[in-house]
Amino acid sequence: MRKLIYGINISLDGCCDHTKFGGGDAIENYFRKLLESVDLLIYGRKTFELMVPFWPEVAASQTMGESSNAFATVFNSLKRVVVSKTIDHIPDEQTTIIRDHLQEEILKLKKQPGKAISTGGVELPAQLIELGLIDEFHIVVHPVIVGEGRRLFSELFLPENLGLTLVSLETLSGGYIALRYDKI
Repeated sequence: MRKLIYGINISLDGCCDHTKFGGGDAIENYFRKLLESVDLLIYGRKTFELMVPFWPEVAASQTMGESSNAFATVFNSLKRVVVSKTIDHIPDEQTTIIRDHLQEEILKLKKQPGKAISTGGVELPAQLIELGLIDEFHIVVHPVIVGEGRRLFSELFLPENLGLTLVSLETLSGGYIALRYDKI
């Protein structure tokens, strides 16, 4: 069965609102390498609308820096699924929509042949964690305290603790810490 990988950036105080802190080459290169290990992206509507059409347009124009262009190229090559009850149509051959039966539909995707699957954002991954569907967590901690903003997993409800094991810890340039945990 394919792994479902969750990747997210957070500040040292747990904020996951990307508008509160920057990133740069180290972050784009880390997540580009992660995306190179998958062949499908799953996002909720909000994250999808942040990523598309922005990254596909960058992939086509190649007008940003080297790391951004490389990330965009990898991102644009992947098939995508958006989980939404409000989006009616997406004029993008690479994207399909899941409207209902989230657990059942994600399990179907995990059972298909292929590489791992990646997800990001906050609301959808919280639902996927609650359903026990996330297998691997990539959390990149930014060396900044922002003091305000949306907190990671503030809307998550688990009947018991979810055990994780630290698989790797990588210090990226700029003081970012990339943590990889697997579900026990």
